[in-house]
Amino acid sequence: MGEIFTGMGEILAAFADGDSWMIRTAISTNAAWVLGLILMLSGGFIVMMIYRFVPFIERHLESYVMVISYLTIGGIIFFGVIQRFVPGMLGMDFSNTPAWLRPWPWTTTLPPFLFLVMTWVGCSYNVKLRTHLSFSEFRTNMPRLAQMFLLSVDAILWIGFSWVVVVTGTRIAVNAASNFQIVPGTNDLMQWWFILAVPLSFIFLVARAMENWRQDFNNFRSGDTIIEQAVIGGDT
Repeated sequence: MGEIFTGMGEILAAFADGDSWMIRTAISTNAAWVLGLILMLSGGFIVMMIYRFVPFIERHLESYVMVISYLTIGGIIFFGVIQRFVPGMLGMDFSNTPAWLRPWPWTTTLPPFLFLVMTWVGCSYNVKLRTHLSFSEFRTNMPRLAQMFLLSVDAILWIGFSWVVVVTGTRIAVNAASNFQIVPGTNDLMQWWFILAVPLSFIFLVARAMENWRQDFNNFRSGDTIIEQAVIGGDT
């Protein structure tokens, strides 16, 4: 136990120093799992409180991130196609093609990182909508106590999955930062800026899991309907 607390202190000290190499070494120990669980649950609770007291953020945060990421990806790809084919159609060669019409090397490498952001923020959003792990058609025919038990298992599973992703995703982001990995085709756009979106998205997911469980428990105590049909693409 003493080693765990010592390791947690080393991780916090490394983050305070901002040295990616020290962070990489410190976070590779088992203490990262304990500290990761504490920070994940704390972060999830804080985000849940923000959702509770700022309804606009609760309703729009994930959807705005997804839409902006999607439109940015589409815009980059669309303009990249124009850069590759329009000059040739107009009979231009490289020497007389305007700089803005010359293909940018990052147009094929940046969209996958933006897709990474969109995907995992979208996962949190769908946990909010209960379109993951719902099984509502089967569960609505079960007794109320069994429904509440299974919903509690769902929350535990989501938190468990998120714990693994938060710790491992943070390690990958730290490794990318310590090796100064940049997005291919760019000069100073770091990969870890985008990879860090994965553990952050799963902290948002934990907040959604906590929020859902609190709502389910309140419905269970009050006698209201616990499980309702989830609609993919719907809203709550």
